[in-house]
Amino acid sequence: MPHFIVEYTDNIKDDVNIAKLFEEIHKVLIAKDTVFPIGGIRSRAIEVHDYRIADGAEDDAFVHAVLKIGAGRSEDIKKEVCDALFEVIKEHFSRLMSNRYLALSMELIEFSEAGTYKQNNIHSRFKKEENLPIK
Repeated sequence: MPHFIVEYTDNIKDDVNIAKLFEEIHKVLIAKDTVFPIGGIRSRAIEVHDYRIADGAEDDAFVHAVLKIGAGRSEDIKKEVCDALFEVIKEHFSRLMSNRYLALSMELIEFSEAGTYKQNNIHSRFKKEENLPIK
């Protein structure tokens, strides 16, 4: 963890650079490597084809992001990270927002470890004491 998931309407697919957004999001999360293990960071995007926004009269668009994290981080850390991520999102979509109707939103989902199952050998790449390549 954390997982960053972004949904966006298909009417802006030619105007969004999701790879660049993820690059900037990961910079923020990697900078918090004492809070979030680098090997657990994942991002994914979902292009939404079926939607209706407001009254449906305009070609409105939206981008909605979700940051999913395990429980245990302080309120201060969660706020600091979410504030930084939302600033990245606003900056990334600022040009698009100045040219069309666009709604940006982000939410934090924090869950307990009970009921989650994980296996990940990527973490070993980032452990300083044992940085052994996998063959």
